[in-house]
Amino acid sequence: MSDAPWWQSSVVYQIYPRSFADSDGDGIGDLPGILSRVDYLSALGVDVVWLSPVYRSPMDDNGYDISDYSDVDPLFGTLADLEAVIEGLHARGIKLVMDLVVNHTSDEHPWFQESRDPASPKRDWYIWRPAREGHEPGTPGAEPTNWGSFFSGSGWQFDPKSGEYYLHLFSAKQPDLNWENPEVRQAVYAMMRGWVERGVDGFRMDVINLISKTYPLVDGPANGPGGLCYDPSMVVEGPRLHEFLREMNREVGISERGLFTVGEMVLVDVDDARSHTDEAAGELGMVFTFEHMNIDSGPSGLKWDVVPLSLPALKANLAQWQYGLADVGWNSLYFENHDQPRSVSRFGDDGPEHRVASAKTLATTLHLLKGTPYVYQGQELGMTNAGFASIDQYDDLESTRFYAEAVAGGADPEGLLGVIAFKSRDNARTPMQWDASPNAGFTTGTPWLPVTANHVEINAEAAIADPTSVFHHYRRLIELRHELEVVRQGRFALLLPDDEQLFAYTRTLDDEVLLVVANWSSQPAVLPSGPDTLPPLDGAELLLGTHDDPAEHLAPWESRLYRLV
Repeated sequence: MSDAPWWQSSVVYQIYPRSFADSDGDGIGDLPGILSRVDYLSALGVDVVWLSPVYRSPMDDNGYDISDYSDVDPLFGTLADLEAVIEGLHARGIKLVMDLVVNHTSDEHPWFQESRDPASPKRDWYIWRPAREGHEPGTPGAEPTNWGSFFSGSGWQFDPKSGEYYLHLFSAKQPDLNWENPEVRQAVYAMMRGWVERGVDGFRMDVINLISKTYPLVDGPANGPGGLCYDPSMVVEGPRLHEFLREMNREVGISERGLFTVGEMVLVDVDDARSHTDEAAGELGMVFTFEHMNIDSGPSGLKWDVVPLSLPALKANLAQWQYGLADVGWNSLYFENHDQPRSVSRFGDDGPEHRVASAKTLATTLHLLKGTPYVYQGQELGMTNAGFASIDQYDDLESTRFYAEAVAGGADPEGLLGVIAFKSRDNARTPMQWDASPNAGFTTGTPWLPVTANHVEINAEAAIADPTSVFHHYRRLIELRHELEVVRQGRFALLLPDDEQLFAYTRTLDDEVLLVVANWSSQPAVLPSGPDTLPPLDGAELLLGTHDDPAEHLAPWESRLYRLV
C-alpha cells in the first residue's frame, strides 16, 4: 500500500544508552559509543533507532527523571554528540526516535523547584494538595489520597518547604506534571518542536495515558500494604487524554510532518488503542500494550506474582490485537524492552541446547505478525537474563524496593530473589555483549552493571561470523518485511488456538498466503493435518526456517515460514 505511513514498513531498534557502548572507559554507555556502532545497526537492517533518555537527569530512575529537556546529560556526552549520532544514522537511512517523558519531571527540574513556593506562578505546574482533613501534615496517614506509587509506597510526598504534598505516580523524585495547566502543555510542545528541528524523527511517549487525571482526586480501593490503592485504573485514560493528544499532534505537527509516534499506555485495551491510533483521530501512530506482558502473572495481576506461561492464552491475546487493529489503528510488536526481562529466558529455553532455536522462533512468531516490530538491544543475539544471585547486584529501583518491602513483610528472601532474577528490569540492562573480552567489548573500565557471564559465547562478533546465528535470522526477518507486502499489510488468521505447543497463523494479501508454524516447546511437535488444522503444504515454498532439512515433525523450538500455493 503505497499510501501507508512509512513506519508501517519499518523495524525499530531500541538502544538503552547506559548499556549499549562506552567510549571513554567510565563504565557507562554514551553517545560517542553509539556512533561507533551505527554500521552494526545498518548491517542488521533496522529502519529506526529509539533512543532511551539521554537528557540531563539526576538518574534516580536511570534517566526517566529529567531535569532539563533541552540538553544532554554529561554522562552520555553533549548536544554535538547527539547531533553526530542523528547525522550518522540518517546517512545510513536510519531514523531516530527520542524518548518523551512528560507525565513527570525530576524534582530537580527548575520548574519543580519554582513550584515549591506556594506563591510561585509555577505552583500549578505540578499537582500539589494539602494534608488529609484532620491530619497533621507530614504524619502517617495524612497523605491527600491513598494512592500508591508504581514503585511501591505512597504516591504522595510531603514537602516541608511548602507545607503540602505533591503527587508522584513513580519515584518521589519524579513529581507528576499538571497537564490541566495550558502553560505546561505549551512548554512541552515547544520542547518537542525543538527536538524535531534538530532532526529527531519522532517520539516514544513514556506512560502517556497517565497525563490526564480524573478530578477531584479521591481514595481508591485499598488493595495494597498499608491500605494503599494500587489500582492503575484510577489514573489511566483520564477524561481529557484524547484532547491532550490531539492538541499535541496539532501543535507539534506530528501528522503533518509524518513523525513517528508510539505511546506507552498502562492498562490500554484494544478499543482504547483503536481510538488513539485511528488515523482520523489525529493522535498517535501506535501504542504499546502491556496485556501480553502480563500473561505470566498470577491472579493478582502484579508483576512479581509469576505463573507458567500459557501459550493458548498468549496466542489469544496477540490474536485479539491483530483482529482488533486489522483495519483501524496499528500494532506495535515487542517481547522485550528496557522494562522487561530477556524473552529467551522468559518465554523460550535459554539453556545451551535450545537457546539459539528458541530465540529464532520467538523472533519468527513476532516479526511476521502485522504491525511494527521492535528489537531491543541484544535481543538479536539471543541475550539471556543476567543470572544475578544477590540483591546487591541489582541497580533497578523497582526490584530493590520490592525486595526490601517484601522482606520487611516477612517474605522468604530466597524465593524473592528467584522471582526478581526472572522478572527484574536489570535483566535487560546488563551491558551489550559485543565480543568475548572480559567486559564484552562494552567498556575498558568497570561496567555500571555486571556483564552477563555467558558473553564469552553470546556476543555480536561471534554472531556476525556465524551465518546460522540469531543475528542473521533477525536480519532475514527484517529483509522479508521490506520485501513482501503481505508481511506488512496481509490479513492475520490464527490457527490451532488451543494447541499447547504450536503457534501457527496465516497472513494473506490478495492471492498470496504465508503460513507461520512454530513449536514453542523443548519437545518435538507433530504437524497436524486435516480439517480445521493447518493448510496442506503440498508444493509450499519454505521461505525461512530455524533448522536445516525440515522433517515431517517439528524439532524442539523449530519454526518455519511457508508461501502456500
